[in-house]
Amino acid sequence: MKEIVFSSPFFGITISIVAYSIGVWLNKKTKMAIINPLLISYVIIIPLLVLLNIPLEWYKRGGDIINMFLSPATAVLAITVYRQRKLLKDHILSVIVGSIAGSLTSLLVVYALCRLLLMPDEITVSMLPKSITTPMAIAVSESLGGIEAVTVLAVIITGISGNILGPILIKVFRIKNEIAQGMAMGAASHAVGTSKAIELGEVQGALSSIALVMSGIITVILSLIFFL
Repeated sequence: MKEIVFSSPFFGITISIVAYSIGVWLNKKTKMAIINPLLISYVIIIPLLVLLNIPLEWYKRGGDIINMFLSPATAVLAITVYRQRKLLKDHILSVIVGSIAGSLTSLLVVYALCRLLLMPDEITVSMLPKSITTPMAIAVSESLGGIEAVTVLAVIITGISGNILGPILIKVFRIKNEIAQGMAMGAASHAVGTSKAIELGEVQGALSSIALVMSGIITVILSLIFFL
């Protein structure tokens, strides 16, 4: 009976939606950055699977269906760039330079730290694309011989950290320029950071959306040039 219920793809889909919905509700109620919907989802789902002794393979039957929508969702980001084409045209130099700087800094810092900590090559290349959206990060990681699970974890941690710490760092370093705020959020913490940038303002959200796309493209190119 247990296998029939929990091994169904509907279980993985349902529990993911319910857990995320709870996270969204808690975030709106508390208005605290640390109460991130994604983080709450993990806090709910992982203990539930452990307590009920549900194999990860059963959950993944539904989770994999959700993952199918990641690539199309990434492609749809092109619409965001198109809608913000005037803003992109007006600030094209800032966008290009900011995206290159953000991508290059992320790659070099990860590479240097992994070498300093004597990490295996598979771990190093798995963590290189941590600051770009999941489908692109997985593609880069796989092409370099990385481990998908490590890449996904690195992307998740980066996104949630940027979502929580981004606004704090903007205040600490007194970054007043709205364009700089948006570029920083999008280039450093992809879509999860962009969701927070949208809350900061329309300009920040638009520039962050552009930055996450541009940084993703640039990171893919730089990774394949320097690390393949």
